[in-house]
Amino acid sequence: MVLQAQCANQWAMNTKLFYNTRIEVLDMATNNKILNYKIEDHVNDWVKARLTALGLKNQHDYYVESAMPAYLIESLNGRAKTENKTNFGKPDFSLTKYRVPVIIENKLSLKKLISESKEGIKSDPEAIKSYAVNGAIYYATGMIASGKYGEAIAIGIAGDSDNAIEIKAYFVYGSDFKSVKELTNVTALNFLENEQTFNIFYNDASLTDEEKHEILINSQADLQKHAKALNKLMHNHNITAPQRVLYVSGMLLSMQKVVDTSGNKIQDGLTPYDLKGIQTETKRDGVQIINQIKEFLVARKIPYDKQNLMLSSFSEISKDEQRDHLTELDKEVSKIINGNASSNKQIFSFIYHNIFLSIDAKAGHLDIMGEMYSEFLKYALGDGKEIGIVLTPPYITKMMAQILNINQNSKVMDLATGSAGFLISAMELMIQDAETTFGKKTAEAEAKIRTIKSQQLLGVELNAEMYTLAATNMILRNDGSANIQKGNSFNTPEALYTDFKADRLLLNPPFSYSENGMPFIAFGLDKMEKGGLGAIIIQDSAGSGKATKTNQAILKKHTLIASIKMPTDLFQPMAGVQTSIYILEAHKPHDFEKTVKFIDFRNDGYKRNKRPLQELDAPTQRYSDIIKIYKAGKSAKIEAAWSLNDVYVEDFISASGADWNFDRHKVIDTRPTFDDFRKTVADYLAWEVQQLIQRDNTLGK
Repeated sequence: MVLQAQCANQWAMNTKLFYNTRIEVLDMATNNKILNYKIEDHVNDWVKARLTALGLKNQHDYYVESAMPAYLIESLNGRAKTENKTNFGKPDFSLTKYRVPVIIENKLSLKKLISESKEGIKSDPEAIKSYAVNGAIYYATGMIASGKYGEAIAIGIAGDSDNAIEIKAYFVYGSDFKSVKELTNVTALNFLENEQTFNIFYNDASLTDEEKHEILINSQADLQKHAKALNKLMHNHNITAPQRVLYVSGMLLSMQKVVDTSGNKIQDGLTPYDLKGIQTETKRDGVQIINQIKEFLVARKIPYDKQNLMLSSFSEISKDEQRDHLTELDKEVSKIINGNASSNKQIFSFIYHNIFLSIDAKAGHLDIMGEMYSEFLKYALGDGKEIGIVLTPPYITKMMAQILNINQNSKVMDLATGSAGFLISAMELMIQDAETTFGKKTAEAEAKIRTIKSQQLLGVELNAEMYTLAATNMILRNDGSANIQKGNSFNTPEALYTDFKADRLLLNPPFSYSENGMPFIAFGLDKMEKGGLGAIIIQDSAGSGKATKTNQAILKKHTLIASIKMPTDLFQPMAGVQTSIYILEAHKPHDFEKTVKFIDFRNDGYKRNKRPLQELDAPTQRYSDIIKIYKAGKSAKIEAAWSLNDVYVEDFISASGADWNFDRHKVIDTRPTFDDFRKTVADYLAWEVQQLIQRDNTLGK
C-alpha cells in the first residue's frame, strides 16, 4: 500500500510537471532536443534570455510587466480613453533607454501572433487581449496618446517552441492602429544591443519624406470621410450647418486633459461615458461639455478676452436643451453606443471614436478644423464664394512653407489666418528642425519648441468663428495659439508687427477682397523684416490685370522672385478658381534687369472631384520635385517624369503688374505635329487589329 501511494504521488507530480514545463521532443534530423512551450511564461523566458544575451539588464535596461516603472505606467494612461474604461494591464517587456520606447508583447502559439482583417490590424478588445502584435500596438499607441512620446516601436512575439518563434515589429507614429509601419526586415532582437545598433535600426524604421506625404494625403482622405458622415449625423439631429464645425472644435477641446501651464494634470478630459443624459440644468450633456471647455481654458491661462470669444462661439452646444434629451440612436453611432442617448452624446461619441482617438495620427501638417470646416461649408454656404472663404489643402500649405525654407528660427505670420492651416504647417517644419538639431525630447529641443509655439507664430483673423477654429486648432497641437489675434489685419496696432519682426509670410487671402486679396500681401511685406520672404496663393487673375494698382506698388518696394501656376482643379469641389503662388522678397525693390522664375505645376499628379484625391502621375515625387525646381531650375535633380523645358522658364517682367503668370512667359504650342498625327494613326490601326483578333476568337468558339 505504501509503495502504491508513493507511486501515485510520483505520478501526480510528474503530471503537474508535464503541464507546467516544456516538453522535450527529439528532432530526428538533428538529434537535438526541442523544448515545446506549454504556457506563455515560456515565451517570456525566451525573450528574457535573448535580451540577457545582448547584455541588457533586467530592471535597468528593460522592464518586465510586474516591475514596470511609474513613469511608464503613467504614459499608458493614454489608453484609459475608452468609454468603458477597459484596461488591458501592462506590456510583457518595455525598454526606454533609447530614443523611442520599445514595447514587447508575447503570446503562446504562433497562431496568436497577429489578428488582421482587410481593413488592417484589428483593434477590438478581443484582438488586443489575445494577439501579440495587436496588444503591443495597443500599448504603443496609448503611450503616444498620453502625449509623453511621439513615436514607439511595437513588437509582437509568439511561439510554440524554441525552434518555432516568430517576431513582427512595427514603427508606431500616432495614437490609432492605422498609424503603424510594418518593419519587414526584423527577425531578431539584435538591434536592441546598444545605442549604435538601435540608431541604425531607427533610421531605417522611421518614416521617409515620401511616406510622410502619403500619410498626410491618406489622413486627409480619412478625415474627409469622417466629416461627411458626421455632417449627415448632425443634419439628422438638426444641428445647423454654421454650428457644425463649432461642435467639432468645442467637443474636441472638452476631450483634452485639463492641465496647468506646467503640464500638471488637474482632471481628465470628458469621455462618452461621462455623458449620461441627466436632465437637470447643471448636469445636461451640453452644459457638461461647455463647463469642461471653460475649465480647460482657465487652467491653460488662456487670456480672458480670448476665453470669452471662444466660449461665446461654443455656447451653441449647450444653448438648446432639447439636444440633451434622450433620443433614438442614429445608425452612424449605433455600433459605439448602447441604448438611447442625447443628440449631444451621439455627436460627441462619433467625434471621440473617429477623430479624437486618432488625432495624433491626423496632426502634422493636417488642418483638422479646416478639413471639417470645408466639408460643412459646402452645405452652409454653397461653395464658399459668397464670403471668399476657400481653405488651402494641407499638402499645399506644407509645400509653400518648404519653399520659404522655414526653420526653427523663423518668425512666421499669416494675416488671413482662417483655421490656421499655414501656421500649423510652419510650426511642424520648425519643430522638426529643432528636433533634428537637438534630438527628440531633449531639454534643448523642448525649450526651443516652447519658444516656437509662444513667440514665433503670428496669426490675425477677423471672423469670430474662424478665429475660434484657429485658436482651437493650435491648442490641440499643445498650443501655438498665444499669438492668434482676433481683429482686422489692416487696423491692428502697429506694435503687433514691429514687436513680432516677421521674416516669413504665408497667405491665402479672401478672394472676395479688393483686387482678389493682393493688398494683404502688400501690407504683410511692408510689415516684415528686410530680406524676409512671403508666399501667397491667389486667383491668378490678380497677376494678369485685376490687381495692377497693388502689384505696381509692391514692385516699387519688394521683389517678385517666382510664380508657380497651380492645378486648375486645386480647390474643387469647393471652388473652381485658377490660382498661382507668388513668392516675394521684402524691402528690396524689384530689379527689372533680373529674371523671375516661372513654373508650371498644373500637373501635380492628382485628380480632384467629390471623392478623395486620386493619384494619377507620381504626386508624391512631384511635390518633392517642385521644391527642387524652385531652387535649381532646369538643373534640378528630379524624380518624376517632368519635361523641365516645358514647365520652367526664367523671364523678365515689366512694371505693369499684369505679367506675373506662367502663361505670359511660356507659350504652349498646341498645333499638332506630324509625329502627333503618326502616333494617332498608329494607335488607331493597333485598335483595329485588336478588334479583328477578338472577332476571330469569338467566331472560332
